[in-house]
Amino acid sequence: MRGLLGRRRQPPPLPLFPGAKRPAQPAASLLVGRISRLLPANRLLRLLLLLAVLSLVPPVFFHLRLRRFHRMRERKCGWIASPPLVCAHGGDSTNAFSNSMEAFRMALDSHVDCVEVDVSRSSDGVLFALHDRVDTGRDLQRMSGNSTAKVGHWSTDEIKALGTRFQLSKRAPNEEVPRAEDALVMISQSVGQVILDVKVGPPSFEKHLAEDVLSLIRRTNCKNCLVWAKSDDLGRDVIKLSKDAVVGYIVMVDKSTGRRTELLRIKGAKVAGIYHPLINEQVIKVMHRHDRKVFAWTVDDTNSMRKMLYENVDAIVTSNPSLLQQLMQETRAECLDYGFALP
Repeated sequence: MRGLLGRRRQPPPLPLFPGAKRPAQPAASLLVGRISRLLPANRLLRLLLLLAVLSLVPPVFFHLRLRRFHRMRERKCGWIASPPLVCAHGGDSTNAFSNSMEAFRMALDSHVDCVEVDVSRSSDGVLFALHDRVDTGRDLQRMSGNSTAKVGHWSTDEIKALGTRFQLSKRAPNEEVPRAEDALVMISQSVGQVILDVKVGPPSFEKHLAEDVLSLIRRTNCKNCLVWAKSDDLGRDVIKLSKDAVVGYIVMVDKSTGRRTELLRIKGAKVAGIYHPLINEQVIKVMHRHDRKVFAWTVDDTNSMRKMLYENVDAIVTSNPSLLQQLMQETRAECLDYGFALP
């Protein structure tokens, strides 16, 4: 007995063929099972609950669509609360040469907010409303027939003589190339903003150019003049010489690198003139965060104009200001139809 009692009980033998493990239930099945346990057992109650959930779908869908519509309307119409300046590039050059007195007169007749004037210095130090070379219109190289001509190599008398030979229409016969001073006297008191796009070139380049530009501003009492140039050195020189001068700089694609030039440059500058394909929502946010206004240039087609309106730029520089004004007027009317509250 003792032997039997003292003997340890042996564990049962393992089966030769263990049973297969139960497959784990998929997570989706577990989730469905849990949800079904939460639902009422009564079929009628389940049906009523399902109908209640389905009744919420249309309002939610409508709300999401409405939010999307409001965002689109805000993007299309948001600029109306603070519209951009309509800035005539060299005046209205649709029926007159850019930088001509006739183009400036046409721009003023259209009641533009702003006029941009190209400013170049002759060999004897006179500032003219003239460009070495532009894609279309009147410039020194076209007038002279010399594809390498630079304003800085031409005297005042030579430039004036050229102007009378190159006309666009009978409305302005024998019109000379205007001095920048004459252009400012006519323009500055009739618009909110004047942009002096100063051209830096040989042989003097930036030498004493800032002094000449500031002297021009003082003589014409152009308190609404903004000075910018593709030369940052000129902008810095103007800031050093005058605390009151409003200075901007140009943002464009650097031809040597193929990259965009820096957005934030020139301490004390208030405006960035940005080549319009480079402008997007993020660029606007960065510039406005640093108290820099964004002037888009040169915007001459309706699709680009519309995009600049949607991006809420501060000014749009265009050679066709009447087209931009018409687009803005049509968009305002559409926004009224949408129920957008105009200021």
